[in-house]
Amino acid sequence: MSSVIRVRTIDPRGQRFGAGLSAATVIVAVAAQAPVLALAVGAALAVSAALGTQWFVFGRPWPWVRRVLVLGAPTTVEPELGPRFAQALGASVTAVGLLLASTGAGQLGWLAIAVVGSLQVLLAVSGYCLGCRLYGLHWFLPELFDRVVLRVPPRPRVGFRSPGAG
Repeated sequence: MSSVIRVRTIDPRGQRFGAGLSAATVIVAVAAQAPVLALAVGAALAVSAALGTQWFVFGRPWPWVRRVLVLGAPTTVEPELGPRFAQALGASVTAVGLLLASTGAGQLGWLAIAVVGSLQVLLAVSGYCLGCRLYGLHWFLPELFDRVVLRVPPRPRVGFRSPGAG
C-alpha cells in the first residue's frame, strides 16, 4: 500500500508577503504589549497550519497585490507542507508565549512571541524558513504533524523479512 498524498504547491512569494504582514502585526503586538494582536496572529497561523496555507489571513491579499503590480506567475513553486508545519510551530510558540504572559512571566512570554515575529521577518526578508527546514529533517514532530493534520498513515520504521524470502 502506498502512502502517497497529493500535495498542494504554493507561490513562495505569497508566503513571504504573508509573513511580512504577520511579522509587522507581531512587532506592533510586542511593542504595545497587546495580547489580542498576538492572539490574532497565533490563530491565523493555527488555522493555516490545520486547513492549508490558502486560509492564511495575512497571505490573502497576495493574489490582489500580484495582479496590481503585474507580477507574473512564480518561477518556482514549493509544497505547502513545510510552511504549514512552520505555521504550526509558530502558533504553538505564540500560544506558549501568551500563556506565559498571562501567568506572571510576562517578559518571557513576550520574548517567545517576539521570536515568532523575528522568524517571520527572516522569512519575509530573505526567504529562509527555519520551520520549513525543520520539517525537511523528518524527525518526530513532522511525522506526528503528517499523521494528525494530514491524516497520513504511519510507516513502519523497521521492516522484517522472513529469512527464506528472496
